[in-house]
Amino acid sequence: MPAPFAALRNRHGESLAATLHPAAGTRTLAVIAHGITSNKDRPYLIELAESLAGAGIPALRFTFSGHPGSDGRFEDVTASKEVDDLGCVLDAAQAAGFARVACLGHSLGGAVGLLRAARDERIAALVSLAGIVHLAHFMQRHFGALAAGDPLPGRPGFRLILITMPASRTASAISSASSRMANGATWHDRISPGSRGLGRSMCGPAPTPSPSCSMAGVRSA
Repeated sequence: MPAPFAALRNRHGESLAATLHPAAGTRTLAVIAHGITSNKDRPYLIELAESLAGAGIPALRFTFSGHPGSDGRFEDVTASKEVDDLGCVLDAAQAAGFARVACLGHSLGGAVGLLRAARDERIAALVSLAGIVHLAHFMQRHFGALAAGDPLPGRPGFRLILITMPASRTASAISSASSRMANGATWHDRISPGSRGLGRSMCGPAPTPSPSCSMAGVRSA
């Protein structure tokens, strides 16, 4: 793995776990951002990365700080900190020689990718997989019965933290990112039915490229 990814750290000096799925012949990289309490090693994220690499698009899975496999405390996780973490990943991608980045974010990772894309032109394409827009509504719907510090059901070792992000901020980011990408990038994605989970549904069977994995602007070097 290129040195910038092997020694990946955020601006607080915390190590960020990362796995690169290489593909030859392109200087474009797909960066996959996971959701809250998750990590880079969820099976559907691995399958998505393998499908992208099989289709000729290098993919990087990484884990945000404060989550399993990376340094930091979960109690310190905020949307803004994850936006900064993603910026450090983009720095490493640039140092590794990648000219363009497509960010694929799931859940909170989708919101983080959007917020970063709104201000960082290195993100040439953005894919939001069930991305969160109204974070306050999400927290109330899933954790409204819990108090800060309570254990999270089904998430051993995690306790509830209150992450806030005004909906107006995500709305502004949507407008900014949409405007920039409409003017500066030509890309599209298609989602087709699949039988082996999220990665196959998004990208078709690897390693043969398929129309369901067509991202014209991303595929170019």
